[in-house]
Parts: sequence; C-alpha cells; structure tokens
Amino acid sequence: MEVRYLETKDIRAEDMATVFRKSGIIRPYEDIDRMQRMIDNCDLLITAWIGEQMIGVARALTDYSYCCYLSDLAVDADYQKLGIGRKLVEIVREKIGDECSLVLIAAPNAVDYYPKIGFEKSDKAFLIKRKR
Repeated sequence: MEVRYLETKDIRAEDMATVFRKSGIIRPYEDIDRMQRMIDNCDLLITAWIGEQMIGVARALTDYSYCCYLSDLAVDADYQKLGIGRKLVEIVREKIGDECSLVLIAAPNAVDYYPKIGFEKSDKAFLIKRKR
C-alpha cells in the first residue's frame, strides 16, 4: 500500500468531506460549499492518497514566521494507526519551518493521540466557540 502525500488545494470538496465523515472528526461535511471555503481559505493543505482515494488531510492557517494553527487533522478510520496522521503533521512541520510553533485544539477523543506524535499539552489555551 503506497500512500502519496500532496500539497495542493486542487482537490474536490466532496473528497475532503468524505475523509472527515469517515474519520469520525466532527466537521460540517454535509455542507459542500463550506468545505470548499475551508479549502480556498487555508494557507496549507496536505492530503494523503491511496490511488485516487483521499484518505487523510491536514489543513492549517499560518504566517510561516511565528505560528501555525493546525485546524484539521483527519484520517479515514480504515487507515488509522498506520502513521498517516503522524506523516501529515511531519510534512506540515517541514513546510512551516523551525521558527513556527504548531498549535491545535484537540477533539476530546483525540487528546491522548497528540502527545504520541510530539505535541505538548498546554493549559494556556482559550476559546470562543463558533455559533454553528
């Protein structure tokens, strides 16, 4: 099984929505227009593919100078625990460089995953939740 990793926004919103749905991450995957805006307005998008099937995505917002927010990290449940999420994060880190910190807000069921791939837990984050 060869996994290809691509840095491109030239993807179908439906493919990203399918990865979100199949990964278990809570995202508005049924709203394809919103999915497209999420693609169009991110700074960095790394996808994982087996053949023509997208199986993973890392989507980030960054200034490439100081900070990068990893907004989405999702891998199709059929391909989890194979190192794909770790590789997506590794590629994001390579792209943003050593001057940038990488931050995220973990879903409750993923809190134990992130320390395994190099993230430190912080008690200094704050959040104003979206209304929808």
